[in-house]
Amino acid sequence: MLTIENIEVTYHHVVQALRGLSLEVPDGKIVTLLGTNGAGKTTTLKAASNLLKLENGEVGEGRILFKGQDIRGIAPDRLVQQGLFHVREGRRIFAEMTVEDNLVAASYALDRRNARADYDKVWDFFPVLKERRRQIAGYLSGGEQQMLAFGRAMIARPQLILMDEPSLGLAPKVVEEIFATIRRLNAEDGVTLLVVEQNAGVAFSVADYGYIMEHGQIVMEGPVEKLRDDQDIRSFYLGVAEEGEARQSFRDVKHYKRRKRWLS
Repeated sequence: MLTIENIEVTYHHVVQALRGLSLEVPDGKIVTLLGTNGAGKTTTLKAASNLLKLENGEVGEGRILFKGQDIRGIAPDRLVQQGLFHVREGRRIFAEMTVEDNLVAASYALDRRNARADYDKVWDFFPVLKERRRQIAGYLSGGEQQMLAFGRAMIARPQLILMDEPSLGLAPKVVEEIFATIRRLNAEDGVTLLVVEQNAGVAFSVADYGYIMEHGQIVMEGPVEKLRDDQDIRSFYLGVAEEGEARQSFRDVKHYKRRKRWLS
C-alpha cells in the first residue's frame, strides 16, 4: 500500500530530518512507527502525504509509492481523493464549525469517486459525536475532537490512514477507545494504517509490524511479537527493566542508553 524508499528530507535546505529512511506498509495491515521526540516520525508522515512544502521541507533523494504509483508532486488534496488520508497531530479539526459540518467538509474528498458519505457509520463508531453533531467542534473535549478527526478520515473512505500521535494528551480510557476503533476499522473495512506513536504499549496492542526511529533513521524493525521481546525495546519504550537493571540512577540510565545495540 505504501513504500518509502531511501528518502532524504531537509528543512530550509539546511536541517536534515530524514537520512535514507525506508519502510513498507502492506495492504490491510497496521504498522506502527515509534521513536522519541525529534526522531523524524511526523516528518515521515508529512513526506508521505506531501505536506512538507507547507513548512519549507523538501524530499531529496528516494521514492514514495502509494499503491505502486510514485506520488511525489501530487497535491495533498488529490492524494486524499485517491485514498490516502492523514490525521495530523493535534487533530486539526475546524474548531468554529459544527461536528456535522466537519464531516460534510470531509465528504468533498468523495467527489471523484461517485460515492456517498456514510455519516451513519461515523455515528455507529462514535455515538457521542451523534449526540453532539450540532455542537461547535471547538467546544468538544480532547478525546471527542480526536474521534471527530478519525470520523473525518472515515467519511473520505480511505484505503490508507496515516495517524500522528492519536493518544497525545488523552485520558487512558479515551486512548483505549481510539485504538479499539483503529483495530475495528482495520478488521471490518480492511483499512491499512500507519500509526505514529510514543506510547509503544498501545501501539503494539493493535499493530502487526513496527519500526523504531532515531535521528531520522530506522534503527530496528520487525513483527510486534519480536519487538515486544527485545531487551532494548522493553527497557526504552515499554518501561520494563530486565532483572538486575531496576532502580538505576540517572547516571546509570544515561550510560546504558549509550549502549543501545542498534547504535553499537
